[in-house]
Amino acid sequence: MDKNIICSGALFYATSTKRFMFLQRTDRKTAGMWGLVGGKARYTESAFEGLKREISEEVGTTPSFKKTIPLELFTSNDQKFIFNTYCICVENEFIPKLNEEHSGYCWCDFESWPKPLHAGLKNTLNNKSIKGKLQTILDLIV
Repeated sequence: MDKNIICSGALFYATSTKRFMFLQRTDRKTAGMWGLVGGKARYTESAFEGLKREISEEVGTTPSFKKTIPLELFTSNDQKFIFNTYCICVENEFIPKLNEEHSGYCWCDFESWPKPLHAGLKNTLNNKSIKGKLQTILDLIV
């Protein structure tokens, strides 16, 4: 029986600067594109447990999370691929300790996203509902 692929990504948001963090990918297919911290959950992990592990692997130690806000749950047409996107609020920007999956990082203002964005992330960030959620986060989370 085929297993579903469950992935999660974290859009870090620093409340002190009101900026979001992106990572530049090194994977052959998506090299040079900007994306989120994240990846696939292991068999025994929940989506969020997998995300916490991926955060540790990809950026090292992070400041404590002030708030974790679900942004989107994407499911492919065949129902076999699920991607959970979260906004993780931290007090201050931090310098990630990148692993081999990424070659760079940046902190950006709302809608001043780096280019080129990973295609799936571009769709998410261009979604009117997601833009509204992010604007609400900017307005209310301090």
